[in-house]
Amino acid sequence: MEKLNQLREQIDEVDNQILLLLQKRVAVCRAIGLLKKDHNMAVHDSFRENCVYENVKNQADELGLNSKEVATIFRQIVNMCIAVQS
Repeated sequence: MEKLNQLREQIDEVDNQILLLLQKRVAVCRAIGLLKKDHNMAVHDSFRENCVYENVKNQADELGLNSKEVATIFRQIVNMCIAVQS
């Protein structure tokens, strides 16, 4: 069972890294939101959003991940980032 605990610790570390990356993404999105506000731009950019989804789906395929599931996760992330820009 020691091996199981070690693997779970690895999962915990990966989860922490994911959260730190989410924090970084949100910070960048806040900065983008301020720039958009300064330039009277709309928060929502469907073209950019679609590019993000296409990029992550392609990368997911290359990594052997389920691209539909990854796109679903990124929809949540994008929605969170749109909210911080508003």
